[in-house]
Amino acid sequence: MHPVPLLRPDTLLFIYYIEGIVPALHTISAANFIGNWVEDDFSFLFFTQPAKDQVVEILTEFKGLKLLDEYKMTYAEWQGGSIEPVRIGRFLLNPTWIKASPGADDIAITLDSGVVFGNGTHPTTQACLEAIDIACSGKKAKTMLDLGSGTGILALAAAKLGCEKIIAVDYNFLATQTACMNVRLNHLEDQILVVNGRAEEHTSVATDLLVANIHYDVMKDLVRTEGFLRQKWFVLSGLLRGEVDKITEFLHTQPVLILKRWNQDDIWHTLLGITNMPETK
Repeated sequence: MHPVPLLRPDTLLFIYYIEGIVPALHTISAANFIGNWVEDDFSFLFFTQPAKDQVVEILTEFKGLKLLDEYKMTYAEWQGGSIEPVRIGRFLLNPTWIKASPGADDIAITLDSGVVFGNGTHPTTQACLEAIDIACSGKKAKTMLDLGSGTGILALAAAKLGCEKIIAVDYNFLATQTACMNVRLNHLEDQILVVNGRAEEHTSVATDLLVANIHYDVMKDLVRTEGFLRQKWFVLSGLLRGEVDKITEFLHTQPVLILKRWNQDDIWHTLLGITNMPETK
């Protein structure tokens, strides 16, 4: 697995936007290569130095590809602004180059999001962290599935709360590379296994907590899998208003209980619930 280099706010990124898919497992051995983000039928190749010649070689090797555009920006600009320690509830998220002093009750996590989005500032991430803190209180959650794990931030948080065995799944190969790096940075290799795969294909293993911060197109199938009801607690997020209404409507037909619902500006919604509720007599 190609190591993802640690980036600083002033690191220059050279981004090549390509129509067509550069295979995620294709080896680009250049030292200045950061990663290949594949999204639908497009690829984004990231380098820390100009790499037009290397990109042309890739276009020649894989027929049907087309370079649509190229960009140059700092890492901070790519992430949308300054990158500083972030406090969310009890969690203190530190970038690799700066460590804020934790308070007595803070849970510190080192996070390098690379070029993957997921540095803790998105409302759904924040709601998920709050929900995980509730689900893991009293050391109730010993096992967890993190579906659509991205940078691995939610798996890292659960592990820090005492969750002993976690499977973190993402379909995007660059996201799994980044999550692996963050697992190593936090020395949590014994607790977290990162898997590159489809979220809806990984619910067959029963766990204490399922967390899915993921697109609705995946979520609607995930909650209908046989394995969904094998999970004791669930956190479902990444849902817009109309989408959460559809998910909630379906869950009302299932033996589950929704305990709490987060609503950020009536845009992003998150659900916390438990499954396999006993039938009332």
